[in-house]
Amino acid sequence: MTFAPELATLATVLLLGCISPGPDFVAVTSHALTDRGSGLRIACGIATAITLWAALSVAGLAFVLSRIAVLYELVRLAGAAFLIYLGIRMLVTTWRRRPSTVAPMRAAPRPGSFKRGFLIGITNPKSAVFFSSLFATILPAHAPDWVYGATIALAAGTALGWFVVVALAFSLGRVQRVYARARRGIDTVMGTLLTMLGLRLALIR
Repeated sequence: MTFAPELATLATVLLLGCISPGPDFVAVTSHALTDRGSGLRIACGIATAITLWAALSVAGLAFVLSRIAVLYELVRLAGAAFLIYLGIRMLVTTWRRRPSTVAPMRAAPRPGSFKRGFLIGITNPKSAVFFSSLFATILPAHAPDWVYGATIALAAGTALGWFVVVALAFSLGRVQRVYARARRGIDTVMGTLLTMLGLRLALIR
């Protein structure tokens, strides 16, 4: 048995999951608009967290987390708090800038971008539910070890490929020139979205 149909289905669902708007997309775009290095680093951090969630799901640990209410709630609240912190920090930084300093672009990558991306990805408890249910639904029982290894590789490649493409697209010179002209407004929208996503994660059961 080749398992090609199952792996193709997994790859499609994983890509759709990455494409769907969420805090990871907002984080990558907001960093990439500032500079390409930060966008790529945060993309790699998010992809690393997604890969870890996929590995934990294969090991069965994510399934346990998704079934233990206390652990799920702790991860959910930690993720919500981190998103709200990032959103408020962006809003405060944006509105503290003097108008004359809004237009110039930063040349140096933001420090800690990789870690920030990893924390955004790893504190998303929906990943535990997503991967556990996805693998249980699509992968056949008692599949050989190489199938699970290929599944983890698919998760890593899909997440890294998509978010790197997003980072590169939003760091293009033309896009950055538009951003430079409307930086305060765009950063306000990005910060508000991160804060709202954090509040949504905190409040929705």
